[in-house]
Amino acid sequence: MKPTRVSTLVAVAVVCAALGWLLLRTLYAKLPPLPWTGVPALLIAALAEAWTGRDIKARIARRGEGVKPVAPLFVSRMVALAKATSMAAAIIAGFAAGFDIYLAGSLSASVPRQDALTAVITFVAAVVLACAALYLENCCRVPEDPDRDERGVSASSR
Repeated sequence: MKPTRVSTLVAVAVVCAALGWLLLRTLYAKLPPLPWTGVPALLIAALAEAWTGRDIKARIARRGEGVKPVAPLFVSRMVALAKATSMAAAIIAGFAAGFDIYLAGSLSASVPRQDALTAVITFVAAVVLACAALYLENCCRVPEDPDRDERGVSASSR
C-alpha cells in the first residue's frame, strides 16, 4: 500500500469545490442555514487520530518501560482509517471551499455571511483533520533498519 499523496487530496478538494459551487448555484436559495455542528466533530476526530498516531509511533519504536508491542493487524487497520479519513477530510474541505467561493459575492446579507463564516471554519477543521490523518498514517510506518544493506539483507543474517 502506498502512502497517501497530498497532491491527490488537493485534487479531490478542488474537484469537490467545483462541484459544490455548481450545486449551490441552483440549490442555495432552497437550503437551510449551514450548521456549525460538524466543526467540533472534525476537531475531535483530528485529536483522536493525532493521539493514536503518537501512541502507535511510541509502541512501534518500543519507547518507554512496559510498552506493549503493537499488533500488525491493528496498525494496518489504523492505516486504512487514516487513508479513509484523509480522503473524507479532503471532500469536506472541498465542499466548504465551494461554499465560500459561491458566497464570496453576497457577504452583505446576514445569512450568506453566517454561512460563509461557518464554511471557512469547517474548511479549517477539515484541513486539520486531513493533517492528523496523514500524521497517523506516517506514524504507522515501520522504521528503517540501519543494519540492512541496499538489497534488504540484514547484517546479522549474512
